Amino acid sequence: MMAYGSKLKTFVNKNFSQQMHRSGTPSVVKPRPPSATSIPAILKALQDEWDAVMLHSFTLRQQLQTARQELSHALYQHDAACRVIARLTKEVTAAREALATLKPQAGIAAVPGVQQPQYGAEAGGLAEQPMEEAGMTPEVIQKLQDKATLLTTERKKRGKTVPEELAKPEDIRSYHTLASHPGLHSASVPGILAMDVCPSDTSKILTGGNDKNATIFNKDTEQVITILKGHTKKVTSVIYHTEEETVITASPDTIIRIWHVPTSQTVQAIRAHEGPVTGLSLHATGDYLLSTSTDEHWAFSDLRTGRVLTKVGDTSTPHALTTAQFHPDGLIFGTGTSDSLIKIWDLKERTNVANFPGHSGPISAIAFSENGYYLATSADDSVVKLWDLRKLKNFKSITLDEGYEVKNLSFDQSGTFLAVAGTDVRIYLCKQWDNLKVFSDHTALATGVRFGQHAHFIASVSMDRTLKIYGI
Repeated sequence: MMAYGSKLKTFVNKNFSQQMHRSGTPSVVKPRPPSATSIPAILKALQDEWDAVMLHSFTLRQQLQTARQELSHALYQHDAACRVIARLTKEVTAAREALATLKPQAGIAAVPGVQQPQYGAEAGGLAEQPMEEAGMTPEVIQKLQDKATLLTTERKKRGKTVPEELAKPEDIRSYHTLASHPGLHSASVPGILAMDVCPSDTSKILTGGNDKNATIFNKDTEQVITILKGHTKKVTSVIYHTEEETVITASPDTIIRIWHVPTSQTVQAIRAHEGPVTGLSLHATGDYLLSTSTDEHWAFSDLRTGRVLTKVGDTSTPHALTTAQFHPDGLIFGTGTSDSLIKIWDLKERTNVANFPGHSGPISAIAFSENGYYLATSADDSVVKLWDLRKLKNFKSITLDEGYEVKNLSFDQSGTFLAVAGTDVRIYLCKQWDNLKVFSDHTALATGVRFGQHAHFIASVSMDRTLKIYGI
């Protein structure tokens, strides 16, 4: 046993010597203080750490609450600002409306470098027009007659010749959707109710919307040219004048507005009716306007002066008038009524010369063919009727699907094709009346359709807020 102890002592001394030889100094670890190793000390350290975490959490909660209060205050200020802006916008709109009614020409004159439109007898311009008629003077009647004679002569010279540039029926069959534009009118009050294409530049398209605005859009550049604001109710009828800088709009607010496009200003406000305006048609001279209304009257107005030349109501069958369209020659025109009747009127005599019964429901659209012989009509009965104006009879009825709603009819400039807009958009070949194409891309009721020059494209608008362009 003593020998074993002696050997152990020798081994320890040897290892200690080797360790001293390697490190040069003995390895001594300082013992931890009792305050760090005792159980109460450890518990205290944990408690301190917990308190620090809780204090930090409390501070973060306070900061979060402060941030929430500041955000709530900022949102309240934002809402208040929005209300103020809305009120000011309404006041500005009302002020502009009053200014436009009093003297729009002064506003236009302030725009440097803009050629003044030749509307209005005075610079004061838009004072409310008197309801009394200015009268169909012999000069006006002669002007209408001269224009009709000229147009009839030109039509006879053309005969049945079809322009070489006109799209062929097989081209129409191959048309598909080229573009869809949903951003022309407000999304908050969706729906485009009317459209027209500029006669001199068919790339420009005029639309009227549920949002009380009219918009001019260039389909080639896909840019909005201008937005016309002034009506106090939805815009239901629009016409692009033959003069590129002038458009005409109408609304249930009873006012017909003539706009100067470069300045987006109203240059005439024609107050021809006491009820909502339901139809507009431009005379071939470009100087006169036909309008109809639920007040059971049609009116013939001078665009240059804004004066109503004549206003006529049909006392034999007093019903609201729903639509209007001039014959291509301009001496007769058609109106639709709420009691399913189409009436043909002599403009010079201001008399009802023919009636076309047969529809059921209010008349929704009428359109004269360019050849002057055909009249297309529609109502709430899912039927498009074709009338021969020479024989004063219905020679063709196109029965559509059950429940089909027709909202607009339009012939192309040559009278070769007829477009129907409603539940969908359909193109028919005249004379044969074959259905060439059906466009079903709109997701709501189509409210307007027009042909481009030589039918090289077709445009339609809808309650789904889109303008669609069809072509090859």
